[in-house]
Amino acid sequence: MVNAHDVFTISSPSEFQSVALDVFHHQFLHNHVYRKFCKLLKTDPETINKIEDIPFLPIEFFKTKKIVSGDLKEDLIFTSSGTTGSHVSKHYVNDITIYEKSYKTAFEYFYGSISDYCVLALLPSYLEREGSSLIYMVDDLIKESRHADSGFYLKNTSQLKDKLIALDSDGTKILLIGVSFALLDLVEKHQFQLKNTIVMETGGMKGRRKEMVREELHDILKKGFGVSGIHSEYGMTELLSQAYSHGNGLFRTPSWMKILTRDTEDPLTLQDIGKTGGINIIDLANINSCAFIATQDLGKVCDNGNFEVLGRFDNSDIRGCNLMVL
Repeated sequence: MVNAHDVFTISSPSEFQSVALDVFHHQFLHNHVYRKFCKLLKTDPETINKIEDIPFLPIEFFKTKKIVSGDLKEDLIFTSSGTTGSHVSKHYVNDITIYEKSYKTAFEYFYGSISDYCVLALLPSYLEREGSSLIYMVDDLIKESRHADSGFYLKNTSQLKDKLIALDSDGTKILLIGVSFALLDLVEKHQFQLKNTIVMETGGMKGRRKEMVREELHDILKKGFGVSGIHSEYGMTELLSQAYSHGNGLFRTPSWMKILTRDTEDPLTLQDIGKTGGINIIDLANINSCAFIATQDLGKVCDNGNFEVLGRFDNSDIRGCNLMVL
């Protein structure tokens, strides 16, 4: 069986496929929900020889089942946001060091050492609840930055404005990471001309504002912050890895994560490169839960493996899939 931390050293597509197949066979044996799902699809694990043949578990199962591989006790449980009375996703994490290794390794690969940055976080909707994997990550990055001015900002946006302008003017390298509605609120109150700041949105209006397409959102933020591009982070409660966009709407994944797309009407059929479909994710950091997830997002994959997020399914069900009765 693959050592969990070894997935972060994957260096080639062939190595990724080999590790992914090992993880699949491990999870088929040790994750009873995933195994039952696979058996309902009449999947014979002995016939799975490439990643395209691996079944992807609908992400909704994280709302109703305990998705774990093995019987180790969890270190903590990450939960999604949800309206009152709604089911929330729960991700049982039995080794938090895997998550920490995942986000630290990926961030360093895409952006360099976190110690080079002052991290300013504008994540009010996440701070106002418990169990957010994003807050866990950003809190740790703030600590790892070791910058005296790094920190979270909730309602003190005037202080954030002053600090952002002063630090940027001094040439400090800044990572401003925020949920979309809070970044919009900030630029509606204050205008900036930033030269040393990466502005990174984590998506989602969380019911605070009307949803808008990425191009519209980024145009407003670029003008408001005075920057040439808006970076984005793509992650979710059910994943222990993130993908990043440097401003062109195309996300890149770390070497232990891969995106495929499925037919929107036939979820068991994968789409060709360049065609829009439901986003399927292989996240090998999810070695102790489920590494093969069919999300509710719509997107398309480019020839080089980068991907674009285009929206979400219109309803909460994976179309054409009647296996949710598990």
